[in-house]
Amino acid sequence: MSKQQMHTADAAWLHMDRPTNLMVVNSVLWFEEPMDLERGREVVRERLVERFPRFRQRIVEPRGGLGLPVWEDDPNFDLDRHLHHIALPAPGDTAALQELVGDLISTPLDRSKPLWDTYIIDGYGKGMAHVSRMHHSIADGIALARVLFEMTDAQPDAGISTSADRERARRRLAPVRRPLAAGAHVVGAAMHEGFEVLAHPRSELGDLAGNTAEDARALAKLLLASSEHESVLRGQLGVRQKVAWTDGIPLDEVKAIGEATGTTVNDVLVAAVTTALRRYLIDRDSLVDELRAMVPFNLRPLDEPLPRELGNRFGLVYLQLPVGIRGPRQRLDEIHRRMNSIKRSPEGAVAYGILGLIGLTPPQIERRLVDMFASKSTLVLTNVPGPREPVYFAGTRVAGVIPWVPAGGSIGLGVSIFSYDGRVTLGIRADAGIIPDPAAIIEAFERALADMAHLGKRSRRRALVAAGT
Repeated sequence: MSKQQMHTADAAWLHMDRPTNLMVVNSVLWFEEPMDLERGREVVRERLVERFPRFRQRIVEPRGGLGLPVWEDDPNFDLDRHLHHIALPAPGDTAALQELVGDLISTPLDRSKPLWDTYIIDGYGKGMAHVSRMHHSIADGIALARVLFEMTDAQPDAGISTSADRERARRRLAPVRRPLAAGAHVVGAAMHEGFEVLAHPRSELGDLAGNTAEDARALAKLLLASSEHESVLRGQLGVRQKVAWTDGIPLDEVKAIGEATGTTVNDVLVAAVTTALRRYLIDRDSLVDELRAMVPFNLRPLDEPLPRELGNRFGLVYLQLPVGIRGPRQRLDEIHRRMNSIKRSPEGAVAYGILGLIGLTPPQIERRLVDMFASKSTLVLTNVPGPREPVYFAGTRVAGVIPWVPAGGSIGLGVSIFSYDGRVTLGIRADAGIIPDPAAIIEAFERALADMAHLGKRSRRRALVAAGT
């Protein structure tokens, strides 16, 4: 039986699990037509379970609670225990799917088996939906996004296994090494203008944390930052979660705003999130000057294949969202300035080192450290790039995608931005007791983008007038 000691950073995420804040990366894919279930099962078996050992291994904690957990092959592994086929309640619309997803992501994973589950959901309009749940101890969110899309193909008839192929695969548990076009698309999308700030490292980890003075400043920022301002977005967490997401927003429209205002796609999207949160706070008489977001910062080169053992290789940076700034152009310009300041910061690499040290501490101490970091933020904000072109899962075209990484400690709000097939989707995951109406933030975000489009048009007109004179 294969056994391997867990990396300290992975152990940290394993032990952060709480009933009120599960450390699970959740992803929703939806399709406009039904999917071949048996073909989908084979895709999961070949490209997930057989390629990456973690999806057929369980976690064994050390006796007495001292030392690191161990990954070991699950002697009772059964793929069908991880694949669930369910029906969406009537009326089968997006609101019904969001309600079901909220219920699913509130449910802990079974620690007696490998820490992942997939749900195939019938009855979503004329199509289906697919919910993937993978524990953060397996890998970070960007790595798991790549894992998810390496199960897809660029063409509907690509990657179909013959019966002989399946028989050979059953006789060996080896990685599937054939090129996967979808994986290449993910890497290419990461270089897209604007997204590289939060999704692409400068180079190797050592280069990110190579200056002692800069490292010391980054460490001080992480450890000595003041506690977050209290607002209606913070409070006592419960178990129940609620989710909401936008329809796909054309990426070209967002890009046009950035070009007209001299900012990036990422700046525009984060500014729209900031405006939406500002509106939510104002409507509830809870406006503060700033909100601190905890932003995952990838430290894994995206042009290299994922290791079979996966794992977490990312840090965290703090991003102050200036919700107190009144003018939309001033908010956008300030976001642009702040985003530029974190591009070459060693803060992400330093945070990765801190996570590794946290994983070595006893659970009681780890809980206090996690609570300390969580007290400094209101939300987790992610921006993950997906394929630029449409992809197919088991021969069925993926119509849309939205993932969420978990928060930690007392953070009850997760905001996810995901780009796919020329469109951007914003998703909100929130503690139902703190934010019972996440759709209000979605609506405010869409209004903010529409207002910024007008701002972009005015900027272009002024530029044309200036050029004419």
